[in-house]
Amino acid sequence: MPYSSRYVTCAGREIHYTEWGAQHSSTVIAWHGLARTGRDMDELAEHLSGRFRVICPDTLGRGFSQWSPDPHNEYTLAFYAKLAADMFERLGIADAHWVGTSMGGAIGTVCAAGLLQPQLKGRIRSLVLNDNAPRLAEPALERIRAYAGNPPAFDTIAQLEAFYRQVYKPFGWLSDAQWLRLTETSTRRLPDGRVTPHYDPAMVRQFIDHPNDYELWKHYDAITIPVLCLHGAESDLVLRETTDEMMRRGPGLKGLTRIVDIAGCGHAPALNVPDQLDLVTAFIDQHEPAVA
Repeated sequence: MPYSSRYVTCAGREIHYTEWGAQHSSTVIAWHGLARTGRDMDELAEHLSGRFRVICPDTLGRGFSQWSPDPHNEYTLAFYAKLAADMFERLGIADAHWVGTSMGGAIGTVCAAGLLQPQLKGRIRSLVLNDNAPRLAEPALERIRAYAGNPPAFDTIAQLEAFYRQVYKPFGWLSDAQWLRLTETSTRRLPDGRVTPHYDPAMVRQFIDHPNDYELWKHYDAITIPVLCLHGAESDLVLRETTDEMMRRGPGLKGLTRIVDIAGCGHAPALNVPDQLDLVTAFIDQHEPAVA
């Protein structure tokens, strides 16, 4: 695949990312979900890389990025936004479109609002929220806390893949090759040789130490750019009452928010099939300046 694996120090922490289409000037930031890695964005990044530079970070504590030495203060949306702001500067990104799955969408919301990182205000051109919203359903958060805070360990990769196929069934359809890649790109070995998901279990402390971190209405209300929300039709995290409210306030009140239900998916669509890729691409194209 035509990407490069790179590292950059942001806010004093080493962050891993993949870069696609490095020759292009227009940029897309594609940010993954809570317990995932940037490699979840491979299909989307490859799809966009013919015309865009696509940056897919591993969040602090995930994938190949450094684990935080200060989990209480750094596994938070505020610190993730700080990492993003520093990444813009260090990678020479003047402005970018943002596609975020779940947590990645929440980070994008905070960054686009500019309340915590004012230097990013006006530098995010459009925002795609992949099954993310300014309010998340508490029962679903409990479910996520339960599995993310106690990652299992298995003797074999095949057993870990079976676990992923079960817990991420709401992602929708993935090919066998995609399930295997998802597994291989989010696996680490423990000292005893068993395999486990590739993240710091302490990252789940965000929900314990900062229980209101994902209450983002004040940030959403401050957004003045176009927003596309891809809502998993079977999602238990983003409820219909919340997407309805998104249309009545903030960018929705200005006619800048669009909600699209994604059939056959819960939390969250994998962004790996043509219909989903075309939706995101068309939205970005609509808000990309025409080349003279």
